[in-house]
Amino acid sequence: MAETGASPLPCTPPARSPLFSAEQFMWLTARVLEQRLFAYHFLRGAPDAVEAALDAYRNEDGGYGHALEPDLRGPVSQPLHTAHALRVLDAVGRCGGQRVERVCRYLTSVSTADGALPAVHPSARGYPAAPLVQGSPTASDTPAPTASRGSLAATGPVVGLLHRNEVWHAWLFRATDFCWQAVANLEQPRPHEVLAAVAFLDSVPDRPRAQAAADRLGRLVRAQRLAALGPEGPVAGERRVPQQVAHRGDPGPGPRHFPHDFAKSPASLARAWFTDDEMARSLDHLAAGQQEDGGWPVRRRPWAPVPAFEARALVTIEALCTLRAYGRFVG
Repeated sequence: MAETGASPLPCTPPARSPLFSAEQFMWLTARVLEQRLFAYHFLRGAPDAVEAALDAYRNEDGGYGHALEPDLRGPVSQPLHTAHALRVLDAVGRCGGQRVERVCRYLTSVSTADGALPAVHPSARGYPAAPLVQGSPTASDTPAPTASRGSLAATGPVVGLLHRNEVWHAWLFRATDFCWQAVANLEQPRPHEVLAAVAFLDSVPDRPRAQAAADRLGRLVRAQRLAALGPEGPVAGERRVPQQVAHRGDPGPGPRHFPHDFAKSPASLARAWFTDDEMARSLDHLAAGQQEDGGWPVRRRPWAPVPAFEARALVTIEALCTLRAYGRFVG
């Protein structure tokens, strides 16, 4: 007899569908958190199970650590990990209450003088990190990272998520002002800055101002050729710039960014930057990227075996969510 209160059995995706192949990949390679997040998105899994797995990464200070974001190792809380935790909570509809109140207290404690978040807090010193992570603290002859400068890449996605979930906390006021100013100052943005700006603009309450800022940013993206508009190769004169913050949405130097990287759903302000044909080709390219083992690749050079494996599960979930958001068949 089934145990009272047990979760319903997960549904099974159609055989040979992208989702079926991805499910096999997830059970074989993913961490418990990503397995449960995958089950929540695609197999009718319970949000409580996702929260329970996420708790393993939470620290006493209200932040998150323990390599939640695979490119930054070590147990200490970091803004990068905490932003990741907020994305998970948002995905399962749990981004609120006392849990997020504790997160906001942590964010306040590590903020810079301008009220923003640093890319890497000095507490990461001595723990392994991807070379592309800004302020990477791994090299013994490298100065310790400082928390003196705010980062749009670190701050924008967090502020956007909190606004989207109607969280109100004193930390948000100055952090929101920082993001507005940082977005306005972008003239030759790096792709990771554009991604952070979109995450902020898609959810900030002042919609007319956000629309105007997104329109300006989209013109920069096209004028500076930050997006490859055809999967067969880079657009003529496409600008490739070195990256300073490595995470699953920002592949680093060399790999191209496509329209679906900037506009992860049709509701994003960035969707208007691209024509229907450009977006269709981008999604075709994304769908074709699923590998034989069922997972999607990480589009940057791996720096260590375990982080690369862990990142693939994250990239796979994101790819499936993006395809489904645009109405593409996944299973």
